[in-house]
Amino acid sequence: MSLPSRPRPVMLVTGASAGIGAALARVHAEKGWDLILTARREAPLRALADELALTGAAATILTEDLADPAAPRRLFEAVAARGLAVDGLVNNAGYSRTAGFLNTDPDDHRAMIQVMLTAPVELARLFASAMVERGYGRILNVASLAGQMPATGGDTLYGPIKSFLIKASQGLHLELRGTGVHVTALCPGYTLTEFHDVNGTRSEVSSAYPGWMWQTAEHVARVGYAACEANRPKVTPGVMNNLLAGLAKYLPDRVALNMVGGHAKRLKRL
Repeated sequence: MSLPSRPRPVMLVTGASAGIGAALARVHAEKGWDLILTARREAPLRALADELALTGAAATILTEDLADPAAPRRLFEAVAARGLAVDGLVNNAGYSRTAGFLNTDPDDHRAMIQVMLTAPVELARLFASAMVERGYGRILNVASLAGQMPATGGDTLYGPIKSFLIKASQGLHLELRGTGVHVTALCPGYTLTEFHDVNGTRSEVSSAYPGWMWQTAEHVARVGYAACEANRPKVTPGVMNNLLAGLAKYLPDRVALNMVGGHAKRLKRL
């Protein structure tokens, strides 16, 4: 499927201020897309926009906190007010809480669900209709290897949320098959980003997991871009990550849960 007839298609990237989101913005700019960048922090978005401008890509900045239930609609209206048509959507915004279910403020869990589960669904619903009408679109939902693994303690809701996102992506992929709109769930494992700095586990995960388990955000972004272009419903970067996901699928629940049961203890959060 060829790109739209307009000079450059437009990709909206949530959580674009750093990590995989910023890497996906760079890859799309390299491939001929203009960007709409959104996140809570304006300064890193402006720095990224200046960087992308050197490649010839135009970048519109819309600061927004997806923890606010009204944020997806505001984003949709802000895009329309600027006369932009969104040809692609990257749902990347996300984080985790590793202090344990009972030690985490319920408002933090509510925000996690809003940012990582509800907002991606709402944004896809808001923007996909026009993509279908134009016969072209790309939706890339950044899930996680954790969504394919048994649940872990400590970051109790993270895996289940990502598992939902994978299944929702697969369902939407099937529903939009043949429309020109591609839908893919990207499921990275451990990736070198700010993610573990934000949740306070950088030193723990760095010592608990060997270097060969880690991938760069650029590598993950390129795998995700290629998979979405090929209209694959799901992609997991890395041979070892695919092996782990396959192993978890076929192991009995008791064995699989025991296998990952030490995860939170290794992170010294329980």
